[in-house]
Amino acid sequence: MSDLESVSKTVANLYNTYPFPPEPLLDEPPPGYNWRWNWLAAYNFCTGRKPQKQNIRILDAGCGTGVGTEYLVHLNPQATVVGIDLSEGALNVAKERCQRSGANRAEFHHLSLFDVEKIPGEFDLINCVGVLHHTSEPIRGIQALAKKLAPGGLMHIFVYAELGRFEVRLMQQAISLLQGNKRGDYRDGVSVGRKIFDSLPENNRIVKREKERWALENQRDENFADMYVHPQEIDYNIETLFELIDASGLDFVGFSNPNYWNLERLLGKAPELIQRAEQLGERERFRLIELLDPDISHYEFFLSRPPLEKASWADENVILAAIPELNPCIDGFPASSIFNYDYQLIRLSETEIEFMQACNGKSTVREILNHVQLDLEKIKELQKQQLIMLSEQ
Repeated sequence: MSDLESVSKTVANLYNTYPFPPEPLLDEPPPGYNWRWNWLAAYNFCTGRKPQKQNIRILDAGCGTGVGTEYLVHLNPQATVVGIDLSEGALNVAKERCQRSGANRAEFHHLSLFDVEKIPGEFDLINCVGVLHHTSEPIRGIQALAKKLAPGGLMHIFVYAELGRFEVRLMQQAISLLQGNKRGDYRDGVSVGRKIFDSLPENNRIVKREKERWALENQRDENFADMYVHPQEIDYNIETLFELIDASGLDFVGFSNPNYWNLERLLGKAPELIQRAEQLGERERFRLIELLDPDISHYEFFLSRPPLEKASWADENVILAAIPELNPCIDGFPASSIFNYDYQLIRLSETEIEFMQACNGKSTVREILNHVQLDLEKIKELQKQQLIMLSEQ
């Protein structure tokens, strides 16, 4: 058995023992939304415009128990959704989850990332969350997925960051030492880990980090096992992350949590340092941010296969001729206070509400402004905030 096959087998054994994620199964669609799993919202975020088609193919690569797959089906009613995973136990849960909630369009295959070429055709959106860092050859994994991404398609990836998981790695190694020849017995690993936490002083650094960051989710053994007794994990920093991205052969579109990567939130009181940082390359600025705010525990980002057309909307006449629609991932509208695509609270004026109510997907911006007195700069701001999507006629 090769090293790759050996690692894949041990990882599958973990998730057969503790199917993950352990979210409850519902007899109705899941609540809320994750905009990264909504094709319209994700494409708008990446390009500044509404996609031209919605009857797309989506791959959930490493779908686990189908939590993301279920959302992908419900949030994209015209899409074909395929999920793959190397854990048969997790897949059984995924199939039941989607069947119970009415996500019947989901198709599942018992495959690892490395065997994804066995599925025919290409995909417009590939979702790979929490998977690559658990493979022994993540570069080979991302390259396999990249081959299945259609031109103009998007791939969303989530991998661990080393700085914010320092204490996690310490605990992983401590559990492994105490398990000795029982390594690979994941139930024993969870038991050992629980006993360590119960024994350590309250002011212990590992305990404090667990309480402030992970304790709530780690009440469930499935989460605890995934975090502390996983047999394979690779954590990244900005430098090694972009080595992975460059190896994919795809274009880096951007991080899907852009607020974290805003240097002004850290050095806004020192404009002279901001000016110095502007002389750095983009990746150096990213590295500076994570060094100054080392709580980051993961990276989430979009890649694309060219050509991916982006809209600038610099020409006001083009904006006036565009057709606006509401972003599908907002909550509480119409009201003066709503939640945006990222569940941040946004306050709207009465005129902004009136404009957004007129965004029916048929009228142009110019036609709406014949009845709503709203400044064009305000409309640009609504678009920048991802509250509306624009498309050219």
